[in-house]
Amino acid sequence: MIAGMHEQDFVAYIIFGLTLNFLFSILFGVYLSKNIGMKEMIESKGDKEQSLLVSLSLFIPFAKMLITLYRVTILQLYFLNKGYTHKEFWVYMTNNS
Repeated sequence: MIAGMHEQDFVAYIIFGLTLNFLFSILFGVYLSKNIGMKEMIESKGDKEQSLLVSLSLFIPFAKMLITLYRVTILQLYFLNKGYTHKEFWVYMTNNS
């Protein structure tokens, strides 16, 4: 047993969580590319790497999905509600400085 459930149930939760993350990530990417533009996103993308915690969250059910939803929340509450643009959010997410 893992975390109080059988192994096959745990693996099913992981697969379902990754599927939801994939769906949310694709929808968030489509949303950003619609508001920024693909060409502009490619030109302004930095070289910031994801933290180790984000990479390890693949093994925790629904963690990647929650990280994606956290990024959507940051976009809405911090950037859009304060008058910043989608492009400024993209630069913030992809650049180190």
